[in-house]
Amino acid sequence: MIENLPKNLIEFIKSGESIIVEYKETKKNLPSSLFESVCSMLNRNGGHIFLGVKDDSEVIGVYKDYIKTMKKEFVDLCNNPEKIFPTVHLDIKEYLYEGKHILYIYIHESSDVHKTANKIYDRNEDGDFDITNNTTQISNLYIRKRSTYIENKIYPFATMDDLRADLIEEARTMASNRTSNHPWSKMSNEEMLRSAGLYERNLETGKEGLNLACLLLFGKDDIIASALSYYKTDAILKVKDTERYDDRDDIRTNLLDSYDRLTDFVKKHLNDKFYIENDQRINVRDVIARELCANLLIHREYSNPYPAKLIITKDSIITENANKPRIIGFIDLNNYSPYPKNPKIAGFFKEIGLADELGSGIKKIAKYTKIYSGGGEPSFKDDEIFIASVPLTNKNDNAIFINNNKLKELILAFIKESSAGRTRKEINDYIYPQMNDNSKTKNSRVRTALTYLRKKGMIENIGSDTKSVWIAK
Repeated sequence: MIENLPKNLIEFIKSGESIIVEYKETKKNLPSSLFESVCSMLNRNGGHIFLGVKDDSEVIGVYKDYIKTMKKEFVDLCNNPEKIFPTVHLDIKEYLYEGKHILYIYIHESSDVHKTANKIYDRNEDGDFDITNNTTQISNLYIRKRSTYIENKIYPFATMDDLRADLIEEARTMASNRTSNHPWSKMSNEEMLRSAGLYERNLETGKEGLNLACLLLFGKDDIIASALSYYKTDAILKVKDTERYDDRDDIRTNLLDSYDRLTDFVKKHLNDKFYIENDQRINVRDVIARELCANLLIHREYSNPYPAKLIITKDSIITENANKPRIIGFIDLNNYSPYPKNPKIAGFFKEIGLADELGSGIKKIAKYTKIYSGGGEPSFKDDEIFIASVPLTNKNDNAIFINNNKLKELILAFIKESSAGRTRKEINDYIYPQMNDNSKTKNSRVRTALTYLRKKGMIENIGSDTKSVWIAK
């Protein structure tokens, strides 16, 4: 089922074109100027591209029969160095808006300087500009990228022998399992690293070689220690011995093995909790662990010696990592514009299936924390040290009693979160942990709330007599 265009993207369309928003009027082909906008946004602050929208914000839509071909062509071109260099891994999504199909592309700010058709483009409020022959602007672009992203640092004397070939092969297999006929499956190790932006040449200095992102992902432990002597990640359990710790894993290895050891640490010390979503059985603990651990590694500021930490206490999981904040304070999930701290590392994690699109991790943590903790809310503080805190129990203790009005609000909000609707079992699995009633009273109160919402025209049942599926109207 095709999702409706999310509210935050509707606001981008209504607000008009800007340095981070671009419309393309097209019906059945990728616009000829599309990769000029892709290139310029990668080089500047990232942004949002909508296909099927006119310059005046009128949504005209894209012909449905051409969408599959357009999506495939876009992905192929993103992996074609003759079209965009360095190549980039971007998603193109189909949404419905007022009955019309539109295509949406989120562009992250890249740590590279990109070219399309051998030209360099930059972005400002008026659109995309060819700066290929402007040496001053190009130099400023490289300086800004180099000062912002330490993952770009090139180690010209590092060689392929300093990397673990088994990890490269493992990553190639993961990418191929995730995407059939993945380009990496036919590449040599060096070609694969170049494609992922992990082996590069700095056009300003002439330096060429493996960069820090590559060493962190695939480097042997002694090589990583040589590049970043202070690099380590701590996994700590503090339940009984809160002054020191009950268990600890001092991790000083590559990011792929670090991810496995961090998630294993969470699985070792926290109980399973399963949830049925769209007829699939989901381990909620594992989803939270996956997103927390990936975010901890992907979005760490590696120029800062502060060690990354994952701490499990009796009441919560806390992660801490060095950060370059754009805002100071707690993140509002309803008004949050994500940005990549290490675009190369983030892109690689996404390509092998250990992370999803930028910003989705925090939203998943928020969603599944409610289920795991019985209604608790996680918090994310953006500061010099980024802190994520996920409660394991509901400190607000909503499970004591939820009045009928609150129960209706919770059920309606839960149904609205899914465009495909919610089954009665999904509703029960979400609501029951938050109620202190006995099972018979819970069932009766939920049924009464659903009946009320249906009679008020807020929801409707599109399922069968044996399997109800509720959707928001």
